[in-house]
Amino acid sequence: MTESSKFAVIVGSGFPALGGEDGGRRVATRFGDASAPVHTVEIEGHSVLSLARHGDDHSVPPHAINYRANLAALQELGADSVIALNTVGVVSDIRRSGEIAVPDQVLDYTWGRAHTIFDGTDGVVEHIDFTEPFSSTLRTQLLAAASAAGLDCHDGGVYAATQGPRLETAAEVDRLERDGADYIGMTAMPEAAIALELGLQYACLALVVNRAAGRGDTPIHEDVESSTLSARKQAMSVLRQFFKMKR
Repeated sequence: MTESSKFAVIVGSGFPALGGEDGGRRVATRFGDASAPVHTVEIEGHSVLSLARHGDDHSVPPHAINYRANLAALQELGADSVIALNTVGVVSDIRRSGEIAVPDQVLDYTWGRAHTIFDGTDGVVEHIDFTEPFSSTLRTQLLAAASAAGLDCHDGGVYAATQGPRLETAAEVDRLERDGADYIGMTAMPEAAIALELGLQYACLALVVNRAAGRGDTPIHEDVESSTLSARKQAMSVLRQFFKMKR
């Protein structure tokens, strides 16, 4: 990653500040249409690409997202580094609701998704080394930005990607914990793997918005409602500091 890198941010719901006022740009990719138009936003003097993972109106469920098209569209517009904002529930005591983290590993429980660019259609197959699913360089820079912003952002943890759109049962969460999961989300896979296949730097900034099923005293949706704003504000502060440090 160089200082001339072009950055993109992939966001979930509730980030109107990253929606842009430019109307967005639809990009035709070899994998079909992206979830939404790609916007260009200014963050601390940097022109940053922004794409809503679930569509601008949040109408695309996790299992139906065209992850390949989303990432290919960003790459075609010049991005070589992608910061993914993912809301998650927390399994272990590694974090509390309303906090943020930068995971370093994933467990993939998704199925039926178009999960690779190497689908045999062009006769090319590569077996990427997925030992480190997230860019260590980009992770380090996000953590440095969080520290510079005075925020408590956890370094590491295992993100378990489930199918959705339903949430998990308490028994499923117990299993995920036995497997080593710290966070549960629905969108980091196959997004992280496809990014690596395309040669993109990719890291996840996780917004912890609830305790996982069977782990909290508050109903999950109430937990999400009361915790999301805090996590989003912190994530935006990290992004602003990240790009401020790129000046």
